[in-house]
This record gives sequence, structure tokens and C-alpha cells, in this order.
Amino acid sequence: MPDLAAIRDAAALLRGVVHRTPLHPSATFSRLVGAAVHLKCENLQRSGSFKVRGAYVRIQRLGAAERERGVVAASAGNHAQGVALAAAAAGLTATILMPRHAPMAKVMATESYGARVLLQGETYDEAAERAKAWRPRRERATSMPLTTPMSSPGRGRWVWRSRRTYRRWGRWSSRSGAGAW
Repeated sequence: MPDLAAIRDAAALLRGVVHRTPLHPSATFSRLVGAAVHLKCENLQRSGSFKVRGAYVRIQRLGAAERERGVVAASAGNHAQGVALAAAAAGLTATILMPRHAPMAKVMATESYGARVLLQGETYDEAAERAKAWRPRRERATSMPLTTPMSSPGRGRWVWRSRRTYRRWGRWSSRSGAGAW
């Protein structure tokens, strides 16, 4: 779990890179739980999800030797797009291993950000195993969404910013999906 200093540092790195996405009230969820529920509209984010936040912070913190070699990641979609966008912004090469049955829209979006996509394995887990085996042979840095400590502050930034913006709310609960990592 990142501390507040790491989240603030990530916020500084992300300034001007990611969009400030809105929170919208949900009448349906509010009614279901008996409390005010607001949804963070990360679908309006660059790359279509919050994943770009963690990927960007991770990639910006790579050392010079790692940057030269580029990055490799495994994803079924959203993390792939975030890594591809973050790598392109840093001028790095990115190779993303995705399962053979990944949605074509996600594959094409990832490629449109400049990443090389390799369709590997029948499932996400198989693609992830191949990415882990692939990385050392090519001496690439890895961007793993939940297992890479440097990506966590980037993901925590939106909670910190939303909490500062909506101080009047007494109770907070935040859940962000992260695939199978």
C-alpha cells in the first residue's frame, strides 16, 4: 500500500498527462445500498480506463538502462492500452502479450498507441506466464498492474484527489478493478 507522499509524487508526475475524470451520482446504486453512491467515470480517461495512471508512473520511474530496453506486459485489454500509451509518451518501445481471444478492439487500440502486440496463450494467465518468461530473455522492464509497487501510487492518485475534492462526504469506499493480476 503506497503512502500519501508516494501518491502526491505520482500526482505531480501525472499532472497534464491524464484527464481529471468526473464523479457522477448513481440513483440505481444509491437506492440499492441506501446511501449516496458516485461512480468515477474512468471510461473518459485517456486509454479508456484508470490503468494508464499506474503504467505511466511505473514507466516514468524506470532507470536509463531499463528505458533503453523498453517494456513488456501482459494484459487482456485495459492495462495493455495504458502501458502502450505511457511507453509512447516516454519514447519507449512496448511489447504486450495478450491472450489469443482478447477483444479485437482492445488489440487494435493497444497497437494504435504504438505497442507491439503478441497474441499468446488461450487465457490471460497463459499470456502472463509467457510474458514473465519472455521478459528476461530480452532484458525488458516489466509493467505488472498489481505486482509492481511503483504503479500503485498512480492508481491511488484518483482516490486522493477525489477525496480532497469531496471532503464533505463522511465515508469513503473505493474499489478499482485490476483484472487478474
